[in-house]
Amino acid sequence: MLDDNLKSQLKAYLQKVTQPFEIVASLDDGAKSQELHGLLKDIVALSDKITLRLDGTDARKPSFALNRPGEETGVVFAGIPMGHEFTSLVLALLQVGGHPPKVSDDTLAQIKALEGEFHFETYYSLSCQNCPDVVQALNLMAIFNPGVRHVAIDGALFQDEVEQRQIMSVPSIYLNGEPFDQGRMSLEQILAKVDTGAAQREAAKLNEKEAFDVLVVGGGPAGAAAAIYAARKGIRTGVAAERFGGQVLDTMAIENFISVPYTEGPKLAAALEQHVTEYEADIMNLQRAVKLIPAADQGGEHEVEFESGARLKSKTLILSTGARWREMKVPGEAEYRNKGVAYCPHCDGPLFKGKRVAVIGGGNSGVEAAIDLAGIVGHVTLIEFMDEMRADAVLQKKLRSLPNVEIILGARTTEVNGDGTRVNGLTYEERASGEIKRLELEGIFVQIGLVPNTEWLTDSPIELSPRGEIVIDERGMTSVPGIFAAGDVTTVPYKQIVIAMGEGSKAALGAFDYLIRH
Repeated sequence: MLDDNLKSQLKAYLQKVTQPFEIVASLDDGAKSQELHGLLKDIVALSDKITLRLDGTDARKPSFALNRPGEETGVVFAGIPMGHEFTSLVLALLQVGGHPPKVSDDTLAQIKALEGEFHFETYYSLSCQNCPDVVQALNLMAIFNPGVRHVAIDGALFQDEVEQRQIMSVPSIYLNGEPFDQGRMSLEQILAKVDTGAAQREAAKLNEKEAFDVLVVGGGPAGAAAAIYAARKGIRTGVAAERFGGQVLDTMAIENFISVPYTEGPKLAAALEQHVTEYEADIMNLQRAVKLIPAADQGGEHEVEFESGARLKSKTLILSTGARWREMKVPGEAEYRNKGVAYCPHCDGPLFKGKRVAVIGGGNSGVEAAIDLAGIVGHVTLIEFMDEMRADAVLQKKLRSLPNVEIILGARTTEVNGDGTRVNGLTYEERASGEIKRLELEGIFVQIGLVPNTEWLTDSPIELSPRGEIVIDERGMTSVPGIFAAGDVTTVPYKQIVIAMGEGSKAALGAFDYLIRH
């Protein structure tokens, strides 16, 4: 099952196992069970501390549990965790085997202190880059709290369950049989949701912090670069982010990051956070900014209020709240979000295997999505508002070569249709003739660009462009002295990771220059 290179790497990792444990497999006579059996045999052959039992009685087959002698850890994989989930499997093996997790003592104490019974189920796809964060977080909670159990389920392998529960987006998380959440979630986000007093406790801690010299609001590439450049100047630096990594976390392949031929969003986001933590920067996660209170006088302290109730002060600010996927804003879109309307083809594509889907948008992201989906689904219809696609010529050529793709140009999507529980069609208008037409389909992937996260600034004195972007000067300064901005949230053209990093660095240098002059 594993090639020699992967076996060699895994063997090196498994040397960190200090406590014996067993893998308990539940298999049948199917091909997937045989495949899983091969994987598990490869694993146990690499460590004398791991044993394999084949007498599991789990109703889901193939599946396996990781148990210590005489103790169920509550960690179960239903399916074959390869692809993006192979890392989740390796971490689970290490942590069940006694290797300490890379979380703070406070977070581990919070997990252990949870009271009650929490039976989590996560439906994932092997191509989903957002799913491992959820799977790994819930596995960790199960390992360190006996009241927590987690089953990670490959949705593509257990299609009957996916259909029964009408799951059309991954990761989909259930708690004690009821929907808990959908989409990427960090360990901190999950804990905040099950530990209802966590947000208030964290807000109280933040309110006690002294004013920063530089407070970066947002933790994407621009925010990370700004934090690094500011902290290297030896000034008191804070980073308050709704989720560190920002939109990069939702990006699959990155092939234009200079000097790195290929990487993936979650890997880059983790590297960014690791780099920031090497300096004395105070990272505050799960903090969504809701209000800006500029300093009353030049050189005074600005204040940012957060959804949690926390309030932070700083002599200078760098706003790098980024952007998010633009919605179509048509009837039915909100109603059927995660019920057929999706925004991440890499994550949710496998759930539409053999089905008919539409991709909205003819730019690079839309055409790339259509190409990827064409290899999974039955048929793809790409709908572009303009009379020609805006994607790179090489992408258009590839798209037009695919036999199960139809391209409709000059069309305006007017409505998402559904039966009350899931999408079953899409209505569009031919712009040239005004004729209304309907497509019968099961999924819609929206890829029509970005909208800046500046709603919280609409009542502030910060100047915004007609498109809602923060207006900045050549140093990254906004219309308010001492407040800077960087990245996709600003008027700087070409929303690219490498550009955002440069802009974040520039804003930090601008903030430092402002501090020494005022």
